[in-house]
Amino acid sequence: MTILQLLSFLLGVAAVFGWISSRWLRLPITIGTMLLTVIASLLLIALDPLIPGVRPWAVELVNQIDFERLILHGMLAVLLFAGAFLLDLKYLAKQKLAVTLLSVVATLLSTAAIAAIMFFVLPLLGLQAGWLECLFFGALISPTDPIAVLEMLRRVGIPKHVEAQLAGESLFNDGVGAVVFLALLDYSRGSLPSAWQLTGTVLLKAGGGLALGILAAWLTSALMRLVNAYQVEILFTLTLALGGYALAEALHLSAPLEAVAAAIALRRFNSNHAPSEIAHHNIDSFWTVIDEVQNSVLYVLLGLEVLAIPFHASAAQSGLVATAAVVLVRLAVVALILLCLRLLQPGHQSSLLVLTWGGLRGGLSIALALAVPVSQGRHWILATTYIVVVFSIVLQGGSMDLFLHRFRKSPA
Repeated sequence: MTILQLLSFLLGVAAVFGWISSRWLRLPITIGTMLLTVIASLLLIALDPLIPGVRPWAVELVNQIDFERLILHGMLAVLLFAGAFLLDLKYLAKQKLAVTLLSVVATLLSTAAIAAIMFFVLPLLGLQAGWLECLFFGALISPTDPIAVLEMLRRVGIPKHVEAQLAGESLFNDGVGAVVFLALLDYSRGSLPSAWQLTGTVLLKAGGGLALGILAAWLTSALMRLVNAYQVEILFTLTLALGGYALAEALHLSAPLEAVAAAIALRRFNSNHAPSEIAHHNIDSFWTVIDEVQNSVLYVLLGLEVLAIPFHASAAQSGLVATAAVVLVRLAVVALILLCLRLLQPGHQSSLLVLTWGGLRGGLSIALALAVPVSQGRHWILATTYIVVVFSIVLQGGSMDLFLHRFRKSPA
């Protein structure tokens, strides 16, 4: 199948399933699209004895997609940029301490806690996994990905400060989780840095990515103000989103953090100028559409991935254990962070319930799982991660409206 045929197929599936989700299921388009794709994939598996050749065709189709490269070195750049660019900066600035603690401290605590739980529980399921394997899993499953739930957050009308906490955390902890994961990957390949060297490397990658994003955004904003054509301005933003991410990767900096910093900084620089200088409305509309279309395609890919993942009984059991561990650790870590926030900022408002249940896992986790070396437990990690992601997006994301309505009645 050619690239054009593959892209046409993915867009067609996303369009049809999105139509069904919107017209009949009344679900958020991204969640309904993934749910329908998973169901269709499972039907192909079940119908294989009755219709020989259909499942092998579908598996071959999925195997043509290099999921790791497509997500980590392609779609993630635009997804992160769009999500950060469309944030309300006023509320994000007010929640900077909460976002920092949730995205950095909570991610690190979650990584360690989930790794410890899996290390001690997996042997009870007949799976022997070392500390490094469990740390890999903890690092890739800890970053939250609330892209699927942001649509509901805005539709239900949740207070902006909680939306800023949840969205801001996910954008920054993607970068933190990726940096930790890549440090573990270097360690697994024989590099044995000291604790100080590892800390320095993480700070250099993260700080360098943030600095590069801000610098690139300043230059882009300056160029945008010198032209009176919204098409060119949009091209500049696309160049920043893709080119900045690619440059960060080439310089071995944190590309996810570069994308987030570039988007937020560009929004901030552009806000100082009137519509006569920069076409704010056209640019916002463009990135809104790009964000929604790409998310629909991403969730089709996630649903199809079930065809390529080897499942077995122990993997299913580890997936259930991991799902419970992820939710419980999320609850404990968020509760600790909120306690610290209320000590540091008396009167701080948030919602333990919304932040816990809204901490979804998504495509980044699966892409990172595909990057785990086979010798470090890729098979059980990939299957376990997929189960957690499906539960997170379909069940947590699908039921978020109930939590949001409950939160509106009791905002404390």
